[in-house]
Amino acid sequence: MRVSAETERPTTTPRRFELDALRALVVLGLVFFHAALVFDPDDDFYVKNADTTPAVTVLSGFGVVWAMPMLFLVAGLGARYSIRRRGPRGFARERLVRLGVPLVFATLLLNPVPQWLRLRAADPGHHESYWHFWPRFLTVHLDLGDFPFVVSGTYFETGHLWFVVLLLTFCLLLAPVAAPFAVGAERAARAVERRPALLLLPALPLAAINTLLGMEEGFAGWNRWTYLLFFLFGYALADDERIRAALRRIAVPVGAAGLVLFAGTAPGFMAEDDPFTAWTPVAVGSRVLFSAAGWCWVAAILGLLDRRPRTQRTPGRVLGYLAIAALPLYVLHQPVVVAFAYGVVGWGAPIPVKYAAIVAGSLTVVLLAYEYGVRRTRLTRFLFGMRP
Repeated sequence: MRVSAETERPTTTPRRFELDALRALVVLGLVFFHAALVFDPDDDFYVKNADTTPAVTVLSGFGVVWAMPMLFLVAGLGARYSIRRRGPRGFARERLVRLGVPLVFATLLLNPVPQWLRLRAADPGHHESYWHFWPRFLTVHLDLGDFPFVVSGTYFETGHLWFVVLLLTFCLLLAPVAAPFAVGAERAARAVERRPALLLLPALPLAAINTLLGMEEGFAGWNRWTYLLFFLFGYALADDERIRAALRRIAVPVGAAGLVLFAGTAPGFMAEDDPFTAWTPVAVGSRVLFSAAGWCWVAAILGLLDRRPRTQRTPGRVLGYLAIAALPLYVLHQPVVVAFAYGVVGWGAPIPVKYAAIVAGSLTVVLLAYEYGVRRTRLTRFLFGMRP
């Protein structure tokens, strides 16, 4: 019998509040992560402190290996729910509005800020006003060779909104094939129910993409197309009770394996050759191990979070508030972090004090901007991708 996205096997699974909370915590964690890049000796962040420490590079690695992949996987799960309610066409229209509008709005008004501050930080004699720089930022041309980032310019960038660009692209790619993909997901779930170890197989295509196409530092260390796989895995697997039961069973050993695999990447990331693109055996091996570790950690986190009794799976007041705010907080956070870093790096204070000041100030401003500048009016909710 032919199965469509509208008529696929219905689900009685309650909303995964634990994943909503995880998504919100990852978004807030990006404030800590991007503030740390100010003190990273290797990263080309917008504003850099005079003193840096390699400890930041090591600690950041523990986040990049799983955090952004998890955001895409949770987004894939949300796409499954949305397609069930709206059908593929309704899903595509809804995502065009909820992702496309904040993408355009933030690109025009927020994204120029970090680039403008980069110029001022690099040259203390640079006194160009923001409004004089703004037209130069928007001087762009098409570059189809960097799909889906087809708009390019001397000063233009998508910045942290690369996540929104990729997510919107993935949603539009999924909509036409949602029905046959759902059929394939059903078959995969039956196979995993018999052999839970099959859940380790997604590490293979992830490793292949990262190895052959190279990892991309600008996309949190992963190749952009690996995120499509995480998104599709979330759509196909994360909502099926048979998959969830298998993830719960293997969570602990797979999480331990992820730690071992991640530790194995150390020689490659400490070597002189670029581990993201080099073809030396050590660099290639590091990309393979990084990819496998990332999948193991994502699978382990999904299984561990799913072990609470269902009666306890309700969001607390704070996490419920943050879960709804995830996209606006993501859109707002990086320009605020860069602005605080620009003001703080000139202080005569040690790194921990500067870091704490950037994080505390950024979190305060981002949360206040969301509460009083976004959440309370229909227009601003629309501009930041929220429902009325």
